[in-house]
Amino acid sequence: MPKINNTAKNEIKLIIKKEFFEINFFGNWTVGSSAKGVEELLLSLADYPKIRKMTFSTKKLDDWDSFFMAQLMVIINFAKNKKITVDIKSLPKGIQGLLDLAYSVPERDGARKQKKKTSLIESIGRSLLKAKVELKNLVTFLGDLIQSSFSLIKGTGRFRFVDLMTYIQDCGPASLPIVSLISFLVGLILAFVGALQLSLFGAQMYLADLVGLGMTREMGALMVGIIMAGRTGASYAAQIGTMNVNSEIDALKTMGFNPMEFLVMPRMLALILVMPLLCLYADFMGMLGGAAVAIGLFDISSTEYWTRTELAVQFKDVLVGLFKASIFGILIAYSGCIRGMQCGRSASAVGDAATSAVVTGIIFIVISDSLITILFNQLGI
Repeated sequence: MPKINNTAKNEIKLIIKKEFFEINFFGNWTVGSSAKGVEELLLSLADYPKIRKMTFSTKKLDDWDSFFMAQLMVIINFAKNKKITVDIKSLPKGIQGLLDLAYSVPERDGARKQKKKTSLIESIGRSLLKAKVELKNLVTFLGDLIQSSFSLIKGTGRFRFVDLMTYIQDCGPASLPIVSLISFLVGLILAFVGALQLSLFGAQMYLADLVGLGMTREMGALMVGIIMAGRTGASYAAQIGTMNVNSEIDALKTMGFNPMEFLVMPRMLALILVMPLLCLYADFMGMLGGAAVAIGLFDISSTEYWTRTELAVQFKDVLVGLFKASIFGILIAYSGCIRGMQCGRSASAVGDAATSAVVTGIIFIVISDSLITILFNQLGI
C-alpha cells in the first residue's frame, strides 16, 4: 500500500486491491500545488501490469480547481493508454460533469504540434528561398528610394523641412556625447597598442602617424557608422514600425502622401549631411585620445605629436574617411527605414524590426568598408 506525499498541501495515496487500483486524494489540489506525487503514482502503476481497473476516492479532498482536473486527466489518459478501465462514478457529480465535457469531443487529428525533422537539403533550400525574397524586397525598396530621390531633385518631393531639422538634431548634436567617448577611447587604444610595439624599436615618434592615419582613413568613419547604426538606425526602424502598427502609413497613403518621400527621404538626408561632420569630430577625438597616451606615458611633447600628425595626415586621407562616412549614412538610413516599413502589426514586431535594422546596418557597413578599402588600395588613393 504505497503512499506518495509531494507537499504538505496535497497528498495522493494508491491502494492496491485484488482486482483494481483505488486512488485516494487528500488535502488541497489547487494551482501552485506540486504534481510530483502524480508522476510517482504513474511510475507505481507500471509495477502492477495484471490489474486492469481503476477507481477514485475524494472523501478527504478539501479544495480543488483546474489543477486537480488537469492532474486527474493525466492519470485517466495514462490508464487508457495502458488499457486500464477507469471508473469515475465514485467522483463527485461536478467533477464527473467536467470530465464528460472534456471527453465529449475527441481531439482533432493534427491538433498537437508535431516535431518534424528537417533535412540538411531542405534547410538549405528554405534559406535560399528566404534569401531570394529578402533580396527582392531590398531591390524593390532601393528602386522606390531612387525614384523618390529624382522627385526630390526635380523639386516635386514632399516632406516637411522642420522634420529634416529635427532629424539632424537627433542624429548630430544629440549623438556627440557617445561619439566623443567611443572615439576618444578608440584613439587611446590605438595609441597604446601601437606604442607598445613601436617602443621596441625606439620609434614612439611615429605614434602620431599611426593614430592620425588610422582614425582619418578607417576607424573614425567605421566607429561613427557602428554607433549610428545602433542608435539612429534602430530609432528609425522603431519610429516607422510604430507608425505601421498604428496604421499611420496607411493614412498617409490615403491622403495622397508618398511614404518614401515623406518619411524616408528626410531621415536619409539628415544622416547624409550629419555623418561626415560626425566623422571629422570623431577623427579629432581619436587623435586627442592618442595624444593623451603619447604625452602622458611616452614623453612625447604635444608640439611634436601634433606636428607629426600634420605631416602624416594628408587631405586625401580625410576625404577618404568622409566619403566612407557618407556611404555609411546612406546604408544606415536605408537599413532602418526598410526594416520599419517591413514591420508587422504588433509590439514584438517593432522590437524585431529595430534589432534587424541594427544587424543589417552593421553588415552593410562592414561589407561596404571592405569594398571601398580594396577599391581605394587598387586606385592608389
